[in-house]
Amino acid sequence: MKRARFMGIVPMAWALACAGAVVAWWTPLRLASAAAVLFAYVCACVGIVVAHRRRETNAPLADTAPADTILIAYASQTGSAELIATQTRTRLEASGARVQLVALGALEAHDLAAYTRALFVVSTTGEGDAPDAATAFVRNLMSAQTGVDLGALRYGVLALGDRQYANYCAFGYRLTAWLAQHAAQPLFETIDVDNGEMAALERWQTQLAALCDGVTATPWPAVRDSVWTLDTRTLLNPGSAGEPVYHLALQPSDSAALEWLPGDIAEILPRHASDTVQRWLDARALDGVAAVQCDGAPMTLANVLATRQLALGELDDLAALRSPQEWADTLPPLAHRSYSIASLPGDGQLELLVRQARHADDSAAQGFRLGVASGWLTEHAARGSEIRLRVRTNRTFHPPADDRPLILIGNGTGLAGLRAHLKRRVRAGHGRIWLIFGERNAAHDAFYRDELSDWHERGLIERLDPVWSRDGSERRYVQDALAANAEPLREWIDAGASIYVCGSRNGMAPGVHRALVDALGQTRVDTLLVDGRYRRDVY
Repeated sequence: MKRARFMGIVPMAWALACAGAVVAWWTPLRLASAAAVLFAYVCACVGIVVAHRRRETNAPLADTAPADTILIAYASQTGSAELIATQTRTRLEASGARVQLVALGALEAHDLAAYTRALFVVSTTGEGDAPDAATAFVRNLMSAQTGVDLGALRYGVLALGDRQYANYCAFGYRLTAWLAQHAAQPLFETIDVDNGEMAALERWQTQLAALCDGVTATPWPAVRDSVWTLDTRTLLNPGSAGEPVYHLALQPSDSAALEWLPGDIAEILPRHASDTVQRWLDARALDGVAAVQCDGAPMTLANVLATRQLALGELDDLAALRSPQEWADTLPPLAHRSYSIASLPGDGQLELLVRQARHADDSAAQGFRLGVASGWLTEHAARGSEIRLRVRTNRTFHPPADDRPLILIGNGTGLAGLRAHLKRRVRAGHGRIWLIFGERNAAHDAFYRDELSDWHERGLIERLDPVWSRDGSERRYVQDALAANAEPLREWIDAGASIYVCGSRNGMAPGVHRALVDALGQTRVDTLLVDGRYRRDVY
């Protein structure tokens, strides 16, 4: 039956391609597209095959799953949970286990009941909420009075979160409670992961080894960083009342690294400033030029310490160590920091929009210290410096495949993620874009002013609504502009528009969500989330 439906799609694609040729022939400005119709047809067929196979691969095996199949369900907001779930599948399949990988939002009650073992890898977003793509699961199963009996199911949960937020890993623990409420039995206690903490991930790997014979508990192969060079750094908001914001352009050492989609994330490996490392060395009477081995290569101790977590106050518990090599082996590495990519691969460079983070510090001459990553990118790294990074796929913030209208909403450096979407649409010649962007003052904080104005004047951005919170007698924010335009918002949504929100998870994102609910109603907003027409990348 599936094959019959699939085979019927190909002639349909040919019919659509022929229709496209007629349209192109009758449109003088698009004559060139007629020559590409046959090629488009071939690509469409390939795309259909790939999509069909992907659906079959990721579809829940509700009534046909073999008894020994392990279900892996993920709920990802920015791609981290999906990546770990994929790595989990790879590790289990290598041992010979049968595995089914599926997005949590695609599961229904009878799907879960068909399995005897399941692993859940889930993130928490917002104020302890489920990722947007899991909205259907939460609404239809967790928030509804379902009579599903999961007594035959044994499960494990890996909950991803960040301890700097009050509701740490809240959705992961809520899922655990729901599974237990429906009689499912835990394979092991829920494992929570603080911002990619390696020790927690190693506990997960140990549990996988206990789950299946042949699974090794060794760490997964690390995702390799690519090497880039800092080419330009431009201050975009001189005179601003806020922290400095810089536009950065990075050049790749290998052009093969120029591969990502709008919405994807650059994970930067930061480095401490040289004077920070020197203060740490001086406090322990160590020589920074001492030779050590790191990842099998010779380095100086100072070079290794630049990428390690350093206690900069009183001497820590490791102060008794004396060997430079012991320090190099013992200190944990700095975590990668995530930044939205503001450019396209076709630009030939990776561009970022970075706000300098400043933390109060009375011991510093200027009364503050810079954040490790933002300080490295915006001040300490000189032009020509080597920047190591890896690109993380953020599927939940990828652009739609068609030319539907887009409503892009953001504030501050959230404009970076929206800019990539804008650039893609502009190059394709698609209009019907509504950009709502908020910052402090028009005089100082209009990032990419000339570029946005040009696109607006050319009609590529149909509506451009900047919101300046400090200009005027009353504070006004992005959500206020959205509320004031409830009627055109409904018209755009009725016309099939998708909404993309990028920026602050505190203040802006919740405010925008409330404005959308007030204008559209909770049911419609939930439907937009389930259908992938309302997407958020907030931090």
